[in-house]
Amino acid sequence: MAVKRVIAVDLGAESGRVMQVGLDGQRLHLEEIHRFPNYGVKVGQTLYWDVLRQWHEINIGIHKVEPGAASIGVDTWGVDFALFDRDGGLLANPVHYRDSRTDGMMEWVFERVPRREVFERTGIQFMQLNSLYQLASLVRANSPLLEAAKLYLTIADVFNYWLSGSRTCEFTHVTTSQFYNPHLGDWDREMLARIGAPTDIFPEIVPPGTRLGAYQGIPVIAPACHDTGSAVVAVPATQENFAYLSSGTWSLLGLELDRPVITDAAYEANVTSEGGYGAFRFLRNITGLWLIQQSRATWAAQGQEYTFEQLTAEAQAAPAFRSLIDPDNPVFTRPGDMPARIREYCRQTGQPEPETVGQVARTIYESLALKYRYVVDMLVRVSGRPVDRLHIIGGGSKNTLLCQWAANAIGRPVIAGPSEATALGNAIVQLITLGEFSDLAQARELVSRSAETVAYEPRDTAQWAEAYERFTTSFTLA
Repeated sequence: MAVKRVIAVDLGAESGRVMQVGLDGQRLHLEEIHRFPNYGVKVGQTLYWDVLRQWHEINIGIHKVEPGAASIGVDTWGVDFALFDRDGGLLANPVHYRDSRTDGMMEWVFERVPRREVFERTGIQFMQLNSLYQLASLVRANSPLLEAAKLYLTIADVFNYWLSGSRTCEFTHVTTSQFYNPHLGDWDREMLARIGAPTDIFPEIVPPGTRLGAYQGIPVIAPACHDTGSAVVAVPATQENFAYLSSGTWSLLGLELDRPVITDAAYEANVTSEGGYGAFRFLRNITGLWLIQQSRATWAAQGQEYTFEQLTAEAQAAPAFRSLIDPDNPVFTRPGDMPARIREYCRQTGQPEPETVGQVARTIYESLALKYRYVVDMLVRVSGRPVDRLHIIGGGSKNTLLCQWAANAIGRPVIAGPSEATALGNAIVQLITLGEFSDLAQARELVSRSAETVAYEPRDTAQWAEAYERFTTSFTLA
């Protein structure tokens, strides 16, 4: 049987990959063609993304792919953006969402547009890193970039533009900005004007599956360009009442709904309704494996190199529920010495300080699992939608310890996999557009039959319920 092959470019906050995904009618086959590290570059006091190097690496990967690819699609992390001049030239490297320029910007915006009104207009979770506060920081600083800017593109659409020439922004990525208005189905230019931002630089918003143009003869198709949007496409769910957890640097835990949830309860819960492929992703952003990634980097700088497998083993051997943290406390947002911050957090909350590598790792993994329960319970309460099982997708689905502890904490079965959900979902949208799948349901049914998944049943639920009571009463949860 002839194999239809597409190229999925997947840029995450830690690494980028160019993947070749083939469909033979029965299975989807993934092959990693090129992988490269992705990291911020600090110049002076500003943390940037090096998009020119990313573009160079993408081209290396594309040229390694054997001839005959049917299309190319790009997905990236959310919220970041770039500005272009009247000739289509990049004005400056995009600033990293973890840069400090957004310090104090939420309060600055709310003086101009009340917090509650921002939510009613957008339905998006309040996070300091959102595009709204990044853009507002340029307004407050009277940045000359805004005077020269003639075009705003999301970070994903920067690469779409360079690949295809299309000056458009893809829907799922746009919704992470917190200035897309789902009531209007467009940018909220009135709100942007009230914070002093230009309103004429925002291009047409196109849905996932749009044909954008071609790169060296290969059609360019916009998948769900926000990486979580692509990952959710590949959830191998064939029944309703499931939740998903896209597990990587961030943990994005949510439900798939027909429309955004913009209610009093959603506002109080600080949840988000981001765009998806033919749906809305009702979810909560949770600080994820960032905590273990930064801890590992700290230990490496101190001369102690640990693999993720070693850290999992150390965590499993450490005492249970000795110390807990809220992974979303702002103290854990910035890069740096994460073990020291965890110890300080535990000291300030009257808990034993984690003293060993295993104790730090166990604190992180147990706290993540308990935060998953907190968010699942919140989503069920706010949406009125029951949850029977949790699908964990992405790189974190390979962490058997965290998957088991997630099942224990939420008291529901967990189905882990596929680990390459983002690239798969990226490819699936391309293949639907190319006519290889009739719809998303058909694609998910094939993924459920062909993807490698592992099921975890809840264990030790009484012990985890006791820990959850402590988790929700010992400190204020973000």
